[in-house]
Amino acid sequence: VTMRVAVVGAGVSGLTALKCCLDEGLEATCFERSQDIGGLWRYAENIEDGRPSLYASVVSNTSKEMSAFSDFPYPEDFPVFLPHARLLEYLRRYAERFALRQHIQLQTTVLSIRKRPDFATTGQWDVVTEAGGTRTSHIFDAVMVCSGNFWEPSLPLHTFPGIEKFQGKYFHSRQYKRPDVFRGKRVLVVGMGNSGVDIAVEASRVAAKVTICTGRGAWVLSRVFDHGYPWDMVFNTRFMSLLRNNLPGPLARGLISHRVNQWFKHENYGLQPEKSYPVREPVLNDDLPSYILTGKVTIKPRVKEFKENSVVFHSCPEEEPIDIVVFCTGYNVSFPFLEEADVKVENKHASLYKYVFPTHLQRPTLAVLGLIKPLGAIMPVTEMQARWVTRVFKGLCQLPPRSAMEDEVMKKSKNQVWFGLLFDEVLKTDCLVYSDELASFIGAKPSVLALLFSDPKLAFTIFFGPCTPYQFRLRGPGHWDGARQAILTQWDRTLKPTRTRVTSGSSS
Repeated sequence: VTMRVAVVGAGVSGLTALKCCLDEGLEATCFERSQDIGGLWRYAENIEDGRPSLYASVVSNTSKEMSAFSDFPYPEDFPVFLPHARLLEYLRRYAERFALRQHIQLQTTVLSIRKRPDFATTGQWDVVTEAGGTRTSHIFDAVMVCSGNFWEPSLPLHTFPGIEKFQGKYFHSRQYKRPDVFRGKRVLVVGMGNSGVDIAVEASRVAAKVTICTGRGAWVLSRVFDHGYPWDMVFNTRFMSLLRNNLPGPLARGLISHRVNQWFKHENYGLQPEKSYPVREPVLNDDLPSYILTGKVTIKPRVKEFKENSVVFHSCPEEEPIDIVVFCTGYNVSFPFLEEADVKVENKHASLYKYVFPTHLQRPTLAVLGLIKPLGAIMPVTEMQARWVTRVFKGLCQLPPRSAMEDEVMKKSKNQVWFGLLFDEVLKTDCLVYSDELASFIGAKPSVLALLFSDPKLAFTIFFGPCTPYQFRLRGPGHWDGARQAILTQWDRTLKPTRTRVTSGSSS
């Protein structure tokens, strides 16, 4: 009997989950509450409930070669970093190429997912969906939750004294679409994540004044890295990862801070991360340092309190007049259709084995995908999760005993090490180490040593070159014949859209 799998959501994770189910011969149905696929990457002018919301100018932080699904490279003429419309186009082509559409039910909301009475023996789930006002009950053998975590804004107003007195406007970054609202205004951006910096830079082109306040600073990287190559293709190589993860802590820290301070010295720009705060994911923005230099953006410490028309920062005596505040304070993780006992969420992270499986279910038939913030592209990581999950569902991969899984989750939540540093938010991880681990569970991890003898050119490209996703299709289940070729031509596809004026002296 074919296993029936429910996939919740048709964004990046849902689409690849659906494809992996079909690859493994499972019968999958994907439920998407909105009217089309694409999830986060389907831009809409209006903000819809329960759906992620992007601003108009958003561009991917990871390059196309690093962000591809492992058996479907981006077209060579696509730009290296992708505006939302191009990324959505890629997802649509992926859905078409692997005939996913007929398995997706659009405008269908998943209301509840509950264990069946005989769950201990069958591992089955009762799933209730609603479409066009009609409720339907289904029975599924397994469930893949791919609903993402960018739609329930986290806005802890109680941590900002005096906000109730403030007479200007304030909103969460989720409400932001275009910079017109800031024209001629004095703007405060709270938070130094990627969207905070993007919004501040964009606002400063029309606003009277823009201030970013941050308690802990951040490392800022440019998408344009050494010699103009994309940052992640230089940064995320097996060679670099080996160094980062095997050097003693202080040495790794020194290496990292030297590396990120090459572009500009963070200390001089008020951006140096606080020693007491572990490093968080870097912020990618090509404009911030020059905007600070030209006075368009000012960096300040944390907010102490709000007054009627101004704000006071910690360790700054004078008040700063403000008209608009944008809170870039992130999102809560929530699964309204699940029972709390099935996926426990505490202080913004879910206790899941390898970020995927709840540890306490009698049967491993519920998996959460994409609930992870890798240093790098999310797509290949969720794809690897899906490839592993479908093998676990089929019983071809076994999970360790419950106690071993719980121990590991406990250890992770205590001290996640990254760049030889303790990590403050558990969901961030080195995508290469993590992908390798999942790949080794299913037998798809590339062996550089074995290749050194059989295919030295490929071995060198895999070890010293960017760790592109195609490496995970060289062997094992789901191996793809085009993988070797895709790896050897990855730089051609990267340089094609930029080399549009070829000069006589340029090397081919």
